[in-house]
Order: sequence, then structure tokens, then C-alpha cells
Amino acid sequence: MRQIEEGIFYEDSFSGVTLGALVFSEGIIMIDAPLRSDDARSWRAMLMNHRGWTNRLLVNLDSHPDRTLGAKAMETIILTQLITSEILKTRSTIFKGQGIDTGSDWESYNEAIGMRWGTPEITFNEQIILYWNGSEIKIEHHPGASKEAIWVILPEEKVIFVGDTVLVNQPPFLAKSDLTQWEGQLDLLLDTYRDYVIVSGRGGTASNEDVHELRKFIRNVARRLELRAKKGAMPEVTEKMVPSLLSKFKFPRINFEAYENRLQHGLYQCYLRNYSPMNVNERLGSEGIHN
Repeated sequence: MRQIEEGIFYEDSFSGVTLGALVFSEGIIMIDAPLRSDDARSWRAMLMNHRGWTNRLLVNLDSHPDRTLGAKAMETIILTQLITSEILKTRSTIFKGQGIDTGSDWESYNEAIGMRWGTPEITFNEQIILYWNGSEIKIEHHPGASKEAIWVILPEEKVIFVGDTVLVNQPPFLAKSDLTQWEGQLDLLLDTYRDYVIVSGRGGTASNEDVHELRKFIRNVARRLELRAKKGAMPEVTEKMVPSLLSKFKFPRINFEAYENRLQHGLYQCYLRNYSPMNVNERLGSEGIHN
């Protein structure tokens, strides 16, 4: 567990997403949950060593299974954006997985099948502000990477948790994205929050250069998809984009297949959703776990 400021931590050693914890005398706000049950128990044990464990709240930054499957194991009140709550309601009570390689971490965790979803008790639309221990904590809706994406912002401490809006040293999840909105959110980070410590949803902290490079990547993807749309191309042509796009990231070779699948699936779904002349409703299917 790595400390950013007094009482503000992140943890990026568990399978799944980067976790956050805001530890105050009045309680603990946890940001996202570990994917594996054993990791959830370890994370809870770490946090129990700090004051304030009696009062606790879990914030899920979007609906992706990598950050929501383990929420129930945290045994606490869950807060999400309203769209996340609605997506979770469409999923079966017990996670059954899917027959698509999306490049998500849960796909390499066999025990994920059969896990039960947690149910959000608190939801909001655009913004909710919490005051714990005198600190202002803003939780805001920032659609782009997904329509339900939210950020946790600590203005006084200048720390911001942005989920999958920014990923470090790995390709982003494109399947549920709005690329124009996403680029706007990255512009906001480079402008309004350029002096903040940015905690990525995957990969720990992110620099302004990381944000800048991702913005270039998103803009490049949008341009290339638009060119194919003007030619009336079918979604399958996006597969040819994968090698050149994947080459822009540096990561361990062991992750190659997962990241290749992530881009292939994401480009196809993004094109189908936003650019393809095909009947989207017939081809997309259930939106709940296509990330």
C-alpha cells in the first residue's frame, strides 16, 4: 500500500484494478475492490490496521467486472453512479462470464465464475460531495471511457482517482467509450487537474505525459475509425488496426495476448456502436459486461 498524502493511499499489486483508500478518523472510503476473494481479504486486513475501520464506504468508478466483482466481499456500503447501478441490475445475480475475449483481468481468474455481485446502496447522477474528517471529497460523473465513469477528487490534497479514463503502459478499454467525450476528459485533466496526483485505474499513478500520450492515442483511433466509416467499411476491418496501435505501448510480453484481445474487441465494439451503418441494436447484444 503506497501513501500519496497523509491518509491517502493506493494499491496496485492485486489482480484487477488499482485500488484507493482514504483513511480518516471518521472512517475509510475505499475506491474499487480487488478481483480475487483472497485479495479482498488481504486488502481488508491492511485497512483494518488503520483507524476508522468501523465506518466504511466503497466507491466503484464504473461497472467493469474487474472492479465490481469483488465489491460484495468488501462487506460494506457501495456507492456508484446511477448508470452503473442500472447496469448491475441487468446482470444475473451470479456471475456467469462470457464467451468473448475482452482483455479483462477477470478472464484469467477461473474462480470469478460463480461470484455474486454487490448491490449499490447509494447512487448519484452528476456529483456527490462527502465531508469526512473535514476534508471535501468530490465524486463526479465524467463519461468518456464509459458512459458511467466517475472520478474521486480531493481538492485540498490535490489528488484525483480517475479509473479507466487513464491507463498506464497498457491499451485502454474502447468497447463502451465515446471517443470525443473521452478526449475532452483528458483535456480537463491536463488543464484543471494538471497539478494533481493522478491515480490511474490500472498502473498506479499517471503523469501529465501519460495523459497527453493517451489523448494522442484516442484522437488517432477516432480519426482512423472515421476514415473507415466514410468508406462504409464493416466492423471486421478494425482488426487490421490492432498491430500498429498495440505497438505504441510498452508492457511485459506475457500480457501480449490479453492486450491484443482488448484492442480487437474494443475497436470492433466502438466502431459498431458509434460509426457502423449496421443495426447496432441487433449486433451489440447485452451491454452489461462488454468492456
